[in-house]
Amino acid sequence: MAQKVSWRGVFPAVTTQFRDDFSLDVDATRKVIAGLIRDGVSGLVVCGTVGENCSLSTAEKVQVIEAAVDVAKGKVPVVAGVAEFTTAFAIDTARAARKAGVDGIMLMPALVYSAKPHETAAHYRSVGTAIDLPLMVYNNPPIYKNAVTPEILASLADVETIQAFKDSSGDTRAFTDLRNMVGDRFTLFAGLDDTVVESIMLGAVGWVSGMSNAFPQEGAALFRLAAAGRYAEARALYDWFMPLLHLDARPDLVQCIKLCEQIMGRGSALTRPPRLPLPDADRREVETLMATALAKRPSLPALAA
Repeated sequence: MAQKVSWRGVFPAVTTQFRDDFSLDVDATRKVIAGLIRDGVSGLVVCGTVGENCSLSTAEKVQVIEAAVDVAKGKVPVVAGVAEFTTAFAIDTARAARKAGVDGIMLMPALVYSAKPHETAAHYRSVGTAIDLPLMVYNNPPIYKNAVTPEILASLADVETIQAFKDSSGDTRAFTDLRNMVGDRFTLFAGLDDTVVESIMLGAVGWVSGMSNAFPQEGAALFRLAAAGRYAEARALYDWFMPLLHLDARPDLVQCIKLCEQIMGRGSALTRPPRLPLPDADRREVETLMATALAKRPSLPALAA
């Protein structure tokens, strides 16, 4: 395989930045990415759900990927989300991402169409065999409706490019079921912020994180404490973080995460329609959560590099 990804650690689902007229702001996106790398993230996922993939044209996706690759300069891997209506479109986008220099892709099921299990499997197999990039399977049935079950994933064990499994279902039983089927064939990633510690306990070695956009150092500390089995310390940090981590499980997660990011001075809360600004009551709720969290922001424990 031409390129490899070290599937370990915290990979923020990077936000895409826009100008007031909703045009893509590449410079602001580069600044967001540089800040995350500075604060010690292990990798980057661009053009994912939080990156507003489905609100971007293919040309814009390529611009974001190229910017991320340029800013990262090989310090951390760059993974690009691929979310398309058809398998052919997904292959085209993955190839465009490959040309833009990405290290791997995170592939969502075919969107809109409610697929049968064998169709979902065929989608992943077709993309996985058409490209030479490491591929992460993204399971998020609450949002994308089509579940990638352990049975489906196990049927893809022979596809070399399919390397990692990100689960955002909230049902951590999938990790154990998958391991019972195919052992350690796939690298496991937590995909839902408010189940990250449980996921690590069950074998996840990575986390695609939404709220680490706003709190990258806290996200890294939580992950490393749990990965080291320091659960008492992890639990204290998890308790503090949890009200914010719950935002990742809401339908308006993108607006919530970007607002938190703006409050932290790391980016803009602006989202591209059809995502609209949070209604006043929801905005006040998030602002109150942030004010409480910042007032009680804990000191982070020492961690080995």
